[in-house]
Amino acid sequence: MEKRKILIQIDSDPQPSVFDRIVAIDSGADEVFSYGSVEPEHVRTIVHGAIFTRRPKDLKRTALFIGGTNVAKGERLLQEAGKSLIPQFGLRVSILFDANGANTTAVAAVRAAARHLPLQGVRCLLLGGTGPVGQRAARLLALQDAEVRISSRDLARAASVCAEIRGRVAGGRLVPVQALTTEQLTASLQDCELVMATGAAGVQLLSAATRKEASNLRVAIDLNAVPPLGIAGVEVTDKGVERDGVICYGAIGVGDTKMKIHRAAIARLFESNDQVLDAEEIYELASTLTL
Repeated sequence: MEKRKILIQIDSDPQPSVFDRIVAIDSGADEVFSYGSVEPEHVRTIVHGAIFTRRPKDLKRTALFIGGTNVAKGERLLQEAGKSLIPQFGLRVSILFDANGANTTAVAAVRAAARHLPLQGVRCLLLGGTGPVGQRAARLLALQDAEVRISSRDLARAASVCAEIRGRVAGGRLVPVQALTTEQLTASLQDCELVMATGAAGVQLLSAATRKEASNLRVAIDLNAVPPLGIAGVEVTDKGVERDGVICYGAIGVGDTKMKIHRAAIARLFESNDQVLDAEEIYELASTLTL
């Protein structure tokens, strides 16, 4: 008889995400063991508890989910989890990293764009692109050979993020741009086919007037669900809605796809014990789904 599917939730927040626990159960996990306020020094004990309690052939029935609202801290937890596995003896479990939903949201947004645009060679502007979702969307777009412009009020910050992504995506075409003024934003957007707002909630990053000046724009994706929305004129529920000749997606419109991807990623964990699902792996998985 096969062992029960156990998902171990490692969360940096004091209260592990109830949202993530419910999705895990709905995605096929039989049990969810949730740990909050996890620091990097705690991870080894948790991982060893997971890998030493079942025979290697049964470890595909145990998996890790690394979440929490602090994405940078989640990345450190992911690194520690990887170091704590003992793959040479088959003592490993699969891991899904989706702190603050950054990976599944970025994947869903890029997949939405891919429905309407050939991503290879497309020119895109990521508004507020230095945040966790923006960085992951930029990585995915760069892997598709898009020209990715990452905007920030702080040009040095945008340049730093571009350099970091180039280190991960060989040959990635990433351009830092500053968006302090309407003139700077208009210039950055001038020949773009795709714009994606990935900045802080409740901050408008693109006005309706500036958006309408972008004559080449074909797709606009706004991942902000808190008014004022990130892209004026895009409704939060838009899902492939045409507005002024531009295909629009809002946060809820993208969210439905994000949830399908999230559930599929959880289910994938229990197929083998040797997977690490980060943004790129989740994107590959999403390409096999009907979304």
